[in-house]
Amino acid sequence: MIVWAKGPRFPPMTFAAPRSFLRNWRPGPAAQLAGGIALALGIMTLAVGPARLIAQIEGDRGIAPVASTGDIQIDGIEINTTGKTPAEARRNGWREAAKQAWAKTGGPQLSDGQIEGLVSSIVVEREALGPRRYIARLGVIFDRTRTSQFIGGQGLAVGQRSQPLLTIPVLYSGGTAQVFEVRGPWQNAWAQFHAGASAADYVRPSGGGGDSLLLTAGQLTRRSRTWWRNILDQFGASDVIMPVARLERQWPGGPITGTFTARYGPDNRVLGSFVLTAQDSAGLASMLAQAVQKMDRIYSDAVVAGTLRINPTLSADPSGLSPAVAALIAAGEQVAAQQQAAAAAGPAAVPTIAAAPAAEALSTYTVQFASPDARAVDAAIGAVRAVPGVKAAATTSLAMGGTSVMRVTYAGGLDELAAALKARGWSVVAGNSALSIKR
Repeated sequence: MIVWAKGPRFPPMTFAAPRSFLRNWRPGPAAQLAGGIALALGIMTLAVGPARLIAQIEGDRGIAPVASTGDIQIDGIEINTTGKTPAEARRNGWREAAKQAWAKTGGPQLSDGQIEGLVSSIVVEREALGPRRYIARLGVIFDRTRTSQFIGGQGLAVGQRSQPLLTIPVLYSGGTAQVFEVRGPWQNAWAQFHAGASAADYVRPSGGGGDSLLLTAGQLTRRSRTWWRNILDQFGASDVIMPVARLERQWPGGPITGTFTARYGPDNRVLGSFVLTAQDSAGLASMLAQAVQKMDRIYSDAVVAGTLRINPTLSADPSGLSPAVAALIAAGEQVAAQQQAAAAAGPAAVPTIAAAPAAEALSTYTVQFASPDARAVDAAIGAVRAVPGVKAAATTSLAMGGTSVMRVTYAGGLDELAAALKARGWSVVAGNSALSIKR
């Protein structure tokens, strides 16, 4: 037996470390969450397809409201006229609509030519044209300047105007509440409403962009004045109204019953309600247009009665008078009292007039703060407003779950404001005309 090589024998090489690592490794909470989200997105993408998934995020929203003018508009004129040709039947129908609309304004008797001269435009709500017949539902708009000599301040003219009112139309249909998530018929009815002659100054968002995320049906249940003040500031409004429509269908394509409620204010109070019906889906648009007009009468009556007046709880400075202005008024009253006392003492007395104290120098600073939720936002703003010397504090940027920004008006320097916040338990980092605070 021949031995070619001889030497020490080595055991076979093993890799026990990776096998032990895989056997003992367990994913943590973060890894489990990330894996679950990735798995859910993958299943959704395979189930509904990428196109439908993107459509759920983007959508087609936004209806621009018609321009509000002071012209007088009469809607819902039913016309059924004839003529030798279709064009003649239509002309006869428009002329008859102008006469009926003028009669509704309460103006004096005028000839057909004079009435046609006052018409600014004709709104076609629905029409059917035959060889010799014209059946339509029309609206007539009269020019305010030309009709003022006949109806003056009577008829539809309203002399009193409310403060700007943010309008949030809410529709309940099929068990779902919607505002601007889709282009709904209730939003379209408010967008087509001519509010120039109304006593209520409606601020009607288009519903595009971020409106569908900011103005939702859930916003109506909020009571925080800070939240409402920020929303109203973005739309340039002083108060909010919520016309609510609830539609109930007897069966698909059958009669529709609509319950409409006029609500207002951050406390979601009720002004009035009414019920309308439509024979089928074809009459839904007409019913909603009629409901908007009845809603406008409810809100206009509330403006005249003083119910829709300025809400002091939505004011940026609920205390009313500024402390600096109050100090100047008090100093002026003191000077006037001393002058009266000197005049009563006679010419021998030398009046001593104290100089009015100079007004406090107010400065505006930017303060950043953590905002994990709405309660943290309210707490931060309330704490800053409670600091002596702070005249006003309002958020300029909200980032829920991140860092928000507020603008603070303070009677003093930035270092003094930082010291006052530190004394109240805040951790403060000072920058260039800005502070970052946290608990």
